[in-house]
Order: sequence, then structure tokens, then C-alpha cells
Amino acid sequence: MQAAQTTIDAGEVAKFEAMAAEWWDPNGKFKPLHMLNPCRLDYITSQIAAEFDRDLNATSPFEGLRILDIGCGGGLLSEPMARLGAEVVGADAAERNIPVAQIHAEQSGLSIDYRHTTAEALAGAGEQFDAVLNMEVVEHVSDPLAYLTACQQLLKPGGIHICSTINRNPKSFAMAIVGAEYVMRWLPKGTHEWSKFITPDELYKLIEQAGLSPVDRKGFVFNPVTWSWSLSDRDLSVNYVTASLKPA
Repeated sequence: MQAAQTTIDAGEVAKFEAMAAEWWDPNGKFKPLHMLNPCRLDYITSQIAAEFDRDLNATSPFEGLRILDIGCGGGLLSEPMARLGAEVVGADAAERNIPVAQIHAEQSGLSIDYRHTTAEALAGAGEQFDAVLNMEVVEHVSDPLAYLTACQQLLKPGGIHICSTINRNPKSFAMAIVGAEYVMRWLPKGTHEWSKFITPDELYKLIEQAGLSPVDRKGFVFNPVTWSWSLSDRDLSVNYVTASLKPA
């Protein structure tokens, strides 16, 4: 069944189109993602390895797995997944991100299938994946439930969906918008809309409504003293990540 293509927010896409060329500049507009990326990868790789009984110390632990990085941007997550041996499809609704990602992958000697497309279009085409990485995207779509439903349709039975976003509370407004956009100037003003942020309980409910079974959630916590990110079992007050499974 083809999913309705209703979730793309043209204004949100335009924001990231304007920043496309800076994806691989660790001191550019995507500096927060470069800083967060090791922590994100630690969570993603451990969840996938646990679900599919893979040894991360092996040469290509994700060999044989097909992974979708939806909202791939310049490929900050797609490339590590490919290095771990996975067959990777990177998809983004912002067309200008795709050539940036393709060129960087070629320069890195990696084979990644990058596409200018949407989750809904991929689901409508019958694409199937062992894992769907849905990181920092759900707060930018117009219809989170329809979007998450498309992600569910893209998973094989028993597949894993990893989704991160930003909590909605006064602290997240202070840190993700005032701090990141106005004080630190890590992101252009207007990158995020606080009203689109989603609480962990709201996201769990949406994930369940989409037909997935949530199994884990953790916080990404920034330490301004060590200038680093870490995972937390308890602090989901700003950035957080969830893992859910498609029933076999």
C-alpha cells in the first residue's frame, strides 16, 4: 500500500538546502551534529548489533544488513554504517544535500546509494530495510504520525527503527534554540521551531500508533565543562533517542 506523501515541510527543507555545502565542515553550521555524532553512533551501533547478534569487533559486523538513513544530509551517519559493512541507502528531501553526500562518499572510497526522495516514496515503492535511522528529522516534518508510519512500512519484520529528536520544555527552548542558535551561533536562527519538538512520551505514543514496539530510550546529554556528549538513562530533558522494533 502506498503511503500518502504528506509529511514534507517545504520551509524546513529550504533551511537545510541553504546549508548543504557545509555538512562536512566540523566548525560550520553543522558543528553540533559533528560533536554529537560519536555519541549517536555509539547508540546506533550497539542497538543494531544487539538486535542482529553482531560482534562490533568483527571486520564488517553489519555485512548483509540493509540500512536506510532517512534525512541523511551530507552522510554523517551513512558513511560509518557503510564502513561497518552495511548496504546503505541515504535519502533526503533536500535535493542539494545529495551531491554533497555523493562526492564525499566517493572521496572516502565508499559505495552508498544516495537518493533525493522521501520516506513515503520509498515505502510506496516497496523498499525494505533491516534498520531505519531516523535521526533529528521527526521534528521537521508536517505530520509526524504519517512520517513514522512510512518508516514502519520500510522495515522488514523484526527490523529496528532508531529515532532521535528534541524534547519540548523550557530547558530545551533555552538550550536548543536560545543557546544553540542565538548564544553559541552553532545553527542559523530559525533552524528549529520549539512548537514542533516532541516529548518522549508523545514520541512513544506516535511510534506505537505507527505500528512499532518501543524497546528503549536514552538521553543525549551535553557537558559544557568537558565539551562533550554522553548517553544517559535518566536525563531525556533536551536531546534523546529511542529504539523500536517491527513485530516479526
